[in-house]
Amino acid sequence: MLRDVPAGGYRFLPGIPAFSSGVVAMPGWEIVHVTLAAPAPWREGFARIDDHLTQAGRPRQALCGIMLRSPAPFTFDGFDGFNQGYREVLEEWKILVDGDNPIPRTNVAPVVGAPGEPVLYAFDYTVAGATPAPTFVVAGAGEVRDRARGRQGIVRVDESSPDAMREKARFVLTVMQERLRALGGTWERVTTIDVYSAHPIHGIVEDEIFRAAGPAAIHGVHWYPSRPPIQGLEFEMDMRGVAREIRV
Repeated sequence: MLRDVPAGGYRFLPGIPAFSSGVVAMPGWEIVHVTLAAPAPWREGFARIDDHLTQAGRPRQALCGIMLRSPAPFTFDGFDGFNQGYREVLEEWKILVDGDNPIPRTNVAPVVGAPGEPVLYAFDYTVAGATPAPTFVVAGAGEVRDRARGRQGIVRVDESSPDAMREKARFVLTVMQERLRALGGTWERVTTIDVYSAHPIHGIVEDEIFRAAGPAAIHGVHWYPSRPPIQGLEFEMDMRGVAREIRV
């Protein structure tokens, strides 16, 4: 199922028009994760990415991951509308592969300190390099079983009881593990686990995530008190396995 992006030095797991399900570096390349010290409006953020890639001597096609922060969750239609403008930028950058979007993405709305407009929070790109095992990024996912059904496709929609949250978390964790395996990754190689929810997650982390993560549990979990990008969702995760993380 993986598709090559030779100009970028990575392969991707196809997803939906807005984003892929994940990426893994090709031999001779590694993925670097970059966090912005001060998030920028997302279009301005792409200009920042362009400058960074130019300074690193890498083409735009080396971009292989995007993390956004939004003011509030979108409706399903509002999310689709935002994604149209986002895809237009990727088309302009000549990043799409035969119409498929190769870049994984996470887009969440912070509970506190939310921006006034969607902003770029972090990004990933490839550089020449050798790592003991391929580096990778697993795209963010929330508890949607069937997106085509809208709200009715959400696991335990309109519920946030501890039992409902566990069911949502188990569903998302299953998606994460499926994507991880499809990318050829293992938990031993996961360096960062991010969780996004406005609800308490302590029990979920200990009983569900750490139990599944095994050796990756030593790195802990990064919890961002945030809501997933679509109204009605309550739990989201993403993961990565990289050797280098920088802040600019």
